[in-house]
Amino acid sequence: MNLQSTDFELFGLAECFEQDSAAVDARWKDLQREAHPDRFAAQGAAAQRVALQWSVRINEAYRRLKDPLKRAAYLCELHGAAVNAEDNTAMPAAFLMQQMEWREALDDARGVSELEQLSTEVRSARRAVLQECARLLDSAHDYAAAVREVRSLMFIERFASDVDAQLDRIDAAEHGQ
Repeated sequence: MNLQSTDFELFGLAECFEQDSAAVDARWKDLQREAHPDRFAAQGAAAQRVALQWSVRINEAYRRLKDPLKRAAYLCELHGAAVNAEDNTAMPAAFLMQQMEWREALDDARGVSELEQLSTEVRSARRAVLQECARLLDSAHDYAAAVREVRSLMFIERFASDVDAQLDRIDAAEHGQ
């Protein structure tokens, strides 16, 4: 193992967006077993520190490979197309209008059914963006275009969290918590 390997190399996976979640999980468990500091107890403190570094690196790679948003952003960055979400917030007008409509719908939602309907719509939009990411990254290899989709996905996931939080608040209120 090489600390400088890409996450895909480290996990022995093809460098692509579409990944088998079960295979990623299984490989993570195997790598963690190989690098667990307890396996190096007899070799002394230095070997255990190195094993701990490996364990941290494996976990970092796992978090990126497991999460579709992080995996897409990582692939873009590996191919020279940085997402730069903090610096570049420009989005297409149609997407911004959709965000405003969703935000208004969330603000106006008065019950669980309205929120669940909004959640369904947002999940559908998320699936569409993920499919487009897969196409752009794995088929077209258009990393610059994929960056736009990754940034859209960031907005969608943040909004989905807001919807879920609102559902949780209503659920807590209904159950006297």
